[in-house]
Order: sequence, then structure tokens, then C-alpha cells
Amino acid sequence: MTLGDKPLILLVDDDPSLSALVGRWLELAEFRVEYCESAEALLDLLSRTLPDAVCLDLDLPGMGGMEVLSLLRRRHRTVPIIMLTGDKSIHSVVQAMQAGAYDYVPKPPDRARLVNTVSNAVKQHHMSTRLAQLEREVDGTGFDGIIGQSPVMRDLFRQLEKVAMSDITSLIHGESGTGKELIAGAIHKNSARSSGPFVAVNCAAVPETLQDSQFFGHEKGAFTGATKTQLGRFEQANGGTLFLDEIAELNPTLQAKLLRVIQEKNFQRVGGSRVIHSDFRLVAATNRDLADMVRRGTFRDDLYFRIAVLELEIPPLRDRKGDLDLLVNTFLSEIANAGNQPKAVVSSEAMTTLAEYSWPGNVRELLNVIQRAVVMAENNFIASRDLPSRLLNVQGKRPPADEECVVSDAPRGTPPPDPGEYPMTLVELERWAIETMMERTGGNVSEVIRRLKIGRTTLYRKLKRYGLR
Repeated sequence: MTLGDKPLILLVDDDPSLSALVGRWLELAEFRVEYCESAEALLDLLSRTLPDAVCLDLDLPGMGGMEVLSLLRRRHRTVPIIMLTGDKSIHSVVQAMQAGAYDYVPKPPDRARLVNTVSNAVKQHHMSTRLAQLEREVDGTGFDGIIGQSPVMRDLFRQLEKVAMSDITSLIHGESGTGKELIAGAIHKNSARSSGPFVAVNCAAVPETLQDSQFFGHEKGAFTGATKTQLGRFEQANGGTLFLDEIAELNPTLQAKLLRVIQEKNFQRVGGSRVIHSDFRLVAATNRDLADMVRRGTFRDDLYFRIAVLELEIPPLRDRKGDLDLLVNTFLSEIANAGNQPKAVVSSEAMTTLAEYSWPGNVRELLNVIQRAVVMAENNFIASRDLPSRLLNVQGKRPPADEECVVSDAPRGTPPPDPGEYPMTLVELERWAIETMMERTGGNVSEVIRRLKIGRTTLYRKLKRYGLR
């Protein structure tokens, strides 16, 4: 058994001698043990670890054992908590059990009872987690409408089951259009914070000059135009989940400020002096390689290690063998229900074309293609001719890995499909390039900017000029 296979136990006790003894017993019983001397240290550790059980002293300095037990039951509903108590009164034991403790072990602890209690708690926790996973797999709907039955999606659902039941900081990796915000929303909805707010921020869409105000909020009169006090995203997410999409786009100054807020959960509004506390869970997402950005010095290593506690990889659509039919059928049903119309049928030839395409825009692109095809179809029958020309011409061929860059997706001296009987002007070619890239990325503006290497303001101006938005 490797170290990573051993169940993790968090041991919370301010008595170092007792902690050392209990920890040694648990390690000899093939558990991993991490130590905390206070409830506050435990709460910080829980944002960075996924424990299999917690051994909690009832009599702690600062936040007491009963108080932290109540908080853990709200934030980590499924993790078993075993109380260690020197209080022999029945009242304390009953109170702890009613508050949600799995069991209790009196001090000084008996080795056999302690190990047996922890072992049983861990086994029950693993069984309940696996049962929830199996129920989702049998149901086939995954998490909150996230469709998928392929092996890679089943693996993702198993990871989500563990992540959602904890309060751990998570980093979602995935290409544009794979559904990173859907995954983040599923984590929130299935967590103990589901009754709190889900605040989503696209970091790439916030102008650099407004980032401080957007994230921290501002006081009335803090700057020209600040006519009233405005809550920032950190404050809005209090009691819930803060989702930072495209976190790689944050400037270095804000990266440093974000790190401090994550660590301390305290901040001040722009123009204010009052320290504000916000209890939020952080989920971040990116379609870029943050580890590589750290190596190149464009992303802070300390922030990376703080947010990449648990990393989830969303597979691209081209790797989700068997999910295409399910997704197409689901989209057709949703479109039919929304329009109160009969469900469209896809021809076998059109379905083959869909299956052979590589879907660089992933699920978002597939949805756009199906919506377009339903509009173009005659008699609710989708034929190949109703699909975009890029699917018919490209036939799913992707450029080699060493060519997959901005230039490879832009026109490379060859005319676009059906250029007509006369050469295209530069204006026409520019319009075609932007329109084609918007289609290929499923309308993801940030991805278009990255691939065409143009400024955001320039792109929006040209989209308006050519009537593409």
C-alpha cells in the first residue's frame, strides 16, 4: 500500500504528548495523520486537504470543540468526526452525538477502542461516498445536468463527489467550451454551501483599472464616480462559493492581493479602513497551463500552490467517446421543449459528420451547431447540408501538436471556402477570419483574442463593425 492509499486522519488536540501517542497508534494502524493544535488551524487545513475522518478534542483553546463540531457538520457533512473527551459526564457525550459526532473516545484513550472506532468511521465514510457515486452512474445524469456516461466523465463524477462534500479549494482545468463554470456550479450546488451565493467572475473580462473595485468593493467617494458603497466579489460570496474563471488573466498585483485574502479571508474595500471578513470557498478555472506560467514567472508560485490544492481535469469532447449521441439527443430535446415544437431528427450521414469532427470549441460549439442545424433543417430532419461548412470541409482533422497555436487557426494564405469569382479584399478577409474563429471557438471572445492575436477592444470594435455580435 502506497502512502497516498492510506486514509488521512486529522488529529486536533492541544496536548502534544497525547497527540504524539494517538498519532503513533493510528500510523501503526496504516493511517496517515496530520496534526492541529487548534480549531482555527483545523479549519485552515480543511481548505487544503480531503480527510477521511477527524479526531477532535472536546476541550480546545479559542473555538471550543462543540462549536467547531457544529461548524464542521455544516461545511463537511459527510466526514466522520470522533470526539476525544476527558469529560465523563453523559450530558457532554449526548450533546456531541446529537450535534453530529460519529462517536466518542474517552481520555485517556484505549488503543484498541480508538483504532477500531476510527477504522469503522473510515469504512462507513468510504461506503457512503461510493454509494452516492454509483447512484449517479446508474442515473446517468451526472451532476446537475452535466451529461456524460463515458469512462472519462465517470472518473470526473467520482472526483466531484469527493470535492463537493468538502470545503477544499479546487482548480479546474479544461479547454474553452468544456463547461468549467458548470462544473464549478455543480460543486457549489452539491456542497454544504449550496444555500449560500454562487459568485462567478470572468477575470479576463474585468478591466485592469477596475479589478480592485470589482473584487474588494469600494466606499462611497473612494474615487470619481463612486456615488455609493459597492460590495466586491469577495464580500458577495460570503457563506458561499467564489468562482474565478480564467484566473490566469489576473495581473501580478491582484495575484498578490488574492493570495492574502485566500489565506486570511480578510480585506478592506477601496477607500475604506474597516477590515471585512468573508467566509467563502474558492473554486478557480483556467484553460492555460498555470504550472508552465509559474516556471516562466508570469503567475505567482505561492498563489498557484494555494489554489491548486485539488485539480480537476475536464476532458475535451473529442476524448469523450460515446457521449456525442447522448449530448446531441439532450440538446435536441431541450430545443424542442423550449420552442414547444417536435423534436428534430438527425440523419445517419449528419451524425457521422458530427462524430468525425474534432470539436475544438467542445460542448459549447456542439450546442451552437445543433441550434443552427435545427433552424436550417427542413421538416425537422437534420441533414449534412444543414451543418456548418467547417464540419464538412475539415472532417475532424486537427493540426499536429507542434502547429496548434494561434497561427494554425487563422487563414494561412489559402482562400476561405467558396470565395466567389473574384479575390477577397482585406476587409472581407478580416471579416471572414473573425467570423470563422467565432464559430470555431463557440463564441468565446477570450479564445478568439488569443488565437488571432488582437486586442480585446479592437475585436469588440470589429465585431460591431461587421455586425457579428
